[in-house]
Amino acid sequence: MLSLLHIENIAVIQSADIQFDAGFNVLTGETGAGKSIVVDAIGAILGGRTSRDLIRTGAKAALVSAQFTQVGPLPWLGENGFDPDGGELILQRQIQQGGRNICRLNGKPISVAQMQELGRQLVNIHGQHDGQQLLDPLCHLSYLDSFGETEPLLSAFQACYSQVSRLGREISALRMDEAEKARRMDALDYQIRELERANLQPGEDHELAQRRQVLRNAGRLMDGLEEANFALFGGEDEDGALALLGKAEGALRSLGRYSESLAQLADQLAEARYGIDDLAESVAREKDQLEISPGELDQLEGRLDVIYRLRKKYGDTVEDMLAYLERCRQEREQIQYADDRIAKLEKQLKTAVEETRKRGEALSAARKEAALRMQARIQKELADLDMPKVRFQVDFAPKEGKYHMDETGMDEVQFLMSANVGEDLKPIHKIASGGELARIMLALKNVLAENEAVGTLVFDEVDTGVSGRAAQKVARKMSDVARHKQVLCVTHLPQIAAMADVHFSVEKGERSGRTYTAVEQLSRKRRMEELARLSGGEQVTEALLHSAGEMLDQAEQWKTRQN
Repeated sequence: MLSLLHIENIAVIQSADIQFDAGFNVLTGETGAGKSIVVDAIGAILGGRTSRDLIRTGAKAALVSAQFTQVGPLPWLGENGFDPDGGELILQRQIQQGGRNICRLNGKPISVAQMQELGRQLVNIHGQHDGQQLLDPLCHLSYLDSFGETEPLLSAFQACYSQVSRLGREISALRMDEAEKARRMDALDYQIRELERANLQPGEDHELAQRRQVLRNAGRLMDGLEEANFALFGGEDEDGALALLGKAEGALRSLGRYSESLAQLADQLAEARYGIDDLAESVAREKDQLEISPGELDQLEGRLDVIYRLRKKYGDTVEDMLAYLERCRQEREQIQYADDRIAKLEKQLKTAVEETRKRGEALSAARKEAALRMQARIQKELADLDMPKVRFQVDFAPKEGKYHMDETGMDEVQFLMSANVGEDLKPIHKIASGGELARIMLALKNVLAENEAVGTLVFDEVDTGVSGRAAQKVARKMSDVARHKQVLCVTHLPQIAAMADVHFSVEKGERSGRTYTAVEQLSRKRRMEELARLSGGEQVTEALLHSAGEMLDQAEQWKTRQN
């Protein structure tokens, strides 16, 4: 559970420490006091999207730190180098003015993506926008899959469906009319003939460019090689380096009988002479090989010009051109034997469609079985939320389009409801009021949460449009959920606030020309005052205070009976 939330320099909150408890935690306050900032801070520590606009004016960075206790074993922790038994986790996130985020888990740096992965396993945040998702039929299927835990069946279906899609695309690419086929074959034949006539060899362009460099500088190269050859071998009237080294070696060798060190020098000089002798032979070979036949440079320039013209059409290097040639040959072969290939692929496609349909039918069966259980559970939840006459149903229809399937399966799913006795079932978005949506969403979230290991649920003003007896029912439902999971709720309803186990007030004030928001855990006396304010506004009368006290007493009595 989330035990401690520390906030620094986020919007109007300069610094706040909120110590949450197990059970039902409620935050109340005037509109604009900063309740949503607390939820935003929790979202940030769970890896949600943030902006430097969150940083308090004048501050260099914002910081959120959260301590989670009683965390059960999480495989994610072991997979990412942490103690897999969990126990206590401390998440920190610093948001800097430059947009950089520094995230840590138990003091060790992690990425925002890792924080998001872990956050999904610790806390679920349900906000006002969730009601809009409930209105969107595109979200209904994901709700059903989550409840029915059909993800393995869905993954198996999608693996087969991707093969169907791939084979379909390949068949479509091979199918073309005869005129188009003839045009493409003519183009391929021309390109293949042009490249084959060129008789390109791998690395040829590089070798020719080097040879051209030699030919263009032949005179300078020959002069230099002759000079080096003369310096090494000498001439008729002058000794070269090899002869001089031989004389030096002989002189030292004759002295070696008198001095061991001079003998060693003679050996070293001999070794050096052998190396230079090899070098001299290499220079002589280079000189002998520098033979240039008449017209060679013109022939070479002509060959390079052929390669240059081909390069503009088929690739930057000879290797690229040869690869293009091979692709053309393969495409020509595919077109020539397209009918045979299409027949083979269509056979594979038929098998793939049959296997995918079999997987899809298994997925549909699991979804329909889950839908029955989901309907029964939501009906029970709605009855608890003062909506006993409402009927809820998961409606199935086959997919339209080719094969009657897509990547989500073979089912079109939509939630239907009837708000009043005698009325037909209709799509939720056509008949549900704001208060009904809030309760249906609460019922749905409670049902889905039963299958999740997440220990903390956050409800951000999901009670919009609810009042009176319905508000009382919502309060009791949240309290009931809080017996098994930690619940944090931002609310404006006194009925819900009265049911809390721990009540926090979020208040905004001014000091030295700056706006500050403070979060305070309320005593019973302060809770009575806050409930009176929620009920009656600015004028807190004795009657309102007395009524608030009765609300707290009734809430405690109800919770005692439940235990």
